Amino acid sequence: MDIIYTPHFARLYKKLPMEVKLSAEKMEKIFRKDPFDSRLATHKLHGRFKSLWAFSINKQCRIIFEFNKDTRVYFHAVGDHDIYDF
Repeated sequence: MDIIYTPHFARLYKKLPMEVKLSAEKMEKIFRKDPFDSRLATHKLHGRFKSLWAFSINKQCRIIFEFNKDTRVYFHAVGDHDIYDF
């Protein structure tokens, strides 16, 4: 699986505390093996984000992503609930 990090995702990721970045890296490894692993709490979003999905890094932070028709996944945003404002 190829993961494409959008520029928006990269900007948000740089601002995260180091402990959250470490957790995100751990969860990304799990995601690469199985995007629906129960530890990720992967879920489909609704409303204007209905084409997107999210998985949890920890209780406060999540990654918003999109499955492409091929083997690519686009990571669009990372952070707490404020990330739904993109």
